Amino acid sequence: MSETRYKIVFDGTLLPGVEKATAQLNLAELFKSDTAAVERLFSGQQVELKRDLTQADAQRYLEALKNAGIDARIESEQALKLDLDAVTPTPRASSLSESPYAPPQAVVGDAIPQYAALNVFSFEGRIGRLRYLAWTLVLTVAMLAVVGVGAFFGILSAAVFNSTLLTGLGIVGGIVVFIGFLVVSIQISVQRLHDLGWSGWLWLLNFVPIVGSIFPLVLMVSPGSNVANRYGAPPPPNTTAVRVLSWMWVVLIVVLIVGMVAGGLSSLEDRYSETSYSESIDSSNADEDAEPADIAAPVESESEQE
Repeated sequence: MSETRYKIVFDGTLLPGVEKATAQLNLAELFKSDTAAVERLFSGQQVELKRDLTQADAQRYLEALKNAGIDARIESEQALKLDLDAVTPTPRASSLSESPYAPPQAVVGDAIPQYAALNVFSFEGRIGRLRYLAWTLVLTVAMLAVVGVGAFFGILSAAVFNSTLLTGLGIVGGIVVFIGFLVVSIQISVQRLHDLGWSGWLWLLNFVPIVGSIFPLVLMVSPGSNVANRYGAPPPPNTTAVRVLSWMWVVLIVVLIVGMVAGGLSSLEDRYSETSYSESIDSSNADEDAEPADIAAPVESESEQE
């Protein structure tokens, strides 16, 4: 006949006169565990702190919990009939101490996935630098395409129908589309901030003078963490499409900067050329005005000699 086994059960009840915060601290110190993990044991649901104990071991566990202010109880486990032929031996990862001060064995939280799920239309989740650039490029191209098509049909409808109602509907539709693209852009930026471990409210720094011009660059170059943070698991590895799109965006930004610099230099060169041309014309006019006076002087001298 097999020996009866016992388990320690806890449903969040405390001993009279014991505060919840005090009991949590005592339990965390007793089990050498994290306070955040211990707090989940106080959800009100029944939790098995320890199983498969002898009566003496169960009494030692219970006494230690009582001293911590925890109103736990001992329950007997249903005896199981062991069939040795059906048992498959498996190696144990580690043998836990039978001490009453061993950490609780209950599952107190959901397991964090290895990678976070991707959702561009959400303020939750995390994305890395390359995916941030890739998503921003796709969003920009889509916005330009929608604006171009909308402008074409707007001009066409105004030329053909010349209707004030259609013009008003086009303006309202354009505003709605702009707001939609703005919201998606904010969602992408917030997910990038989460990857850095920052709050999404920091997106408002874009409205701060000087800081707002530097902040997008910070999101582009700052590396995120490869481990889970308070905003969830890390983003999945970058695909080939993400790498290609991100580098296309980088090349486009470089081309735009070079074009702006070249345009500025060309404008300065044209202005300098116009200034030089004006000065040369003024100098020529001054020389022409001076020539009659130079010619008249010898004529007067010849008349005086006669």
